[in-house]
Amino acid sequence: LKKPTLETADLMQYIPAPDFAGGGQIITPADELRRIYETGKGSVRVRARYEIEKLARGQWRVIVTELPPNANSAKILAEIEEQTNPKPKAGKKQLNQDQLNTKKLMLDLIERVRDESDGEHPVRLVFEPKSSRIDTDTFINTLMAQTSLEGNVSMNLVMMGLDNRPAQKNLKTILQEWLDFRVVTVTRRLKFRLNQVEKRLHILEGRLKVFLHIDEVIKVIRESDDPKADLMAAFGLTEIQAEDILEIRLRQLARLEGFKLEKELNELREEQGRLNILLGDENEKRKLIIKEMQADMKQFGDARRTLVEEAGRAVLTQTTADEPITLILSEKGWIRSRAGHNLDLSQTAFKEGDCLKQTLEGRTVLPVVILDSLGRTYTLDAAEIPGGRGDGVPVSSLIELQNGAKPVAMLTGQPEQHYLLSGSGGYGFIAKLGDMVGRVKAGKVVMTVDSGETVLPPIAVYASSLINPDCKIVLASSDHRLLAFSIGELKVMPKGRGLQLMSLTD
Repeated sequence: LKKPTLETADLMQYIPAPDFAGGGQIITPADELRRIYETGKGSVRVRARYEIEKLARGQWRVIVTELPPNANSAKILAEIEEQTNPKPKAGKKQLNQDQLNTKKLMLDLIERVRDESDGEHPVRLVFEPKSSRIDTDTFINTLMAQTSLEGNVSMNLVMMGLDNRPAQKNLKTILQEWLDFRVVTVTRRLKFRLNQVEKRLHILEGRLKVFLHIDEVIKVIRESDDPKADLMAAFGLTEIQAEDILEIRLRQLARLEGFKLEKELNELREEQGRLNILLGDENEKRKLIIKEMQADMKQFGDARRTLVEEAGRAVLTQTTADEPITLILSEKGWIRSRAGHNLDLSQTAFKEGDCLKQTLEGRTVLPVVILDSLGRTYTLDAAEIPGGRGDGVPVSSLIELQNGAKPVAMLTGQPEQHYLLSGSGGYGFIAKLGDMVGRVKAGKVVMTVDSGETVLPPIAVYASSLINPDCKIVLASSDHRLLAFSIGELKVMPKGRGLQLMSLTD
């Protein structure tokens, strides 16, 4: 109202984001909030507000005190109960792997959760971790990602405009139309009051004339056959004024007090003057509207409840607890896992006619890549590989091996881990593990091999070796030839046939 030229970006200095009754924290970036206010549609990301309460002996717990608009304490507790004590999906007899992973994750994190909300604390949810050694950020991020402690709130700025039609509008248009409506409303109110004041003045002016000739008026009323017309003729009254005099009881008429009449007349004339100024001067009218708004703000306004502070969205990067495991692959392609590292596997049993092909130490949160004899790679979730002391399951039941290929090796580690891939045809290259990871059961082609060739077991290449000019790759062929060259001569490639490592005879 004071600065009509303000644009959306300027207005957001005063209205940075929605303000919810329950508080919470809006983590949506400012650019996205501005886009919502400019277009009138979008959604904001809101998360609960919490504090970490330190306890004795290094213990701690998380206290949630404010929730997003679409959440409540009962809903949060129900979501946690559903994840820690899941039921099989419709039509299934047992839990699927995702449910098992989520259950283990939540049970490994949360020891206890309770609702301590009361009259003094409208929201007070207490989360106690399984161990004080759990990272607080990991604990809170998991809760936010797995429950309604963080979620989206839709914004659809639809209003009934001055044309009496609902429409989606931006922030400036909404405010401007409301102000235009306010100006019209205040103008109508001022005109209505001015009309009342003028009517009252007219009545009081008639009474003042009567007061000056009270005895004569009473005589006319008593003796006249048409007192209304006679009053109008004798005292110069209008019809409205005469009606007012006739409606007053004689006792009241006799008691009219000139001082009170003069006082009220003067007050009304002053008000009439002010109203005429306000109706005739737009600047004065705008000042009045501002003054009324400020009075309303003082009476009804309160402090902002929802914090606006940009933060990253809570994303669950892993649904399983990070634990060490040892993977076991047999010659006939059976795979299983055992918990822990540095295990004594000398007594490991295999099916008749089968034997150990490879063991691999890894972690439950890292992908397991199977490299087959034709150069395809397949990705497994380590947590899905059966554990215990059984025989495991065929790799072919977890992936779709192509064209009769057989597993050559298992790989696991971080995406940046490098491996030397080579084939029996004498070609090879260095590849990152991240480039071998895929999403489909049918795998992805990483190595190209000619007909009759097969893939050899990969060799781990450490980062320090890649930059060491003295590091050599040494190859031996079946006809007793030996070749050594610097590792720097090889390319790092995501896929392909690679370079010729060694020239081989037929």
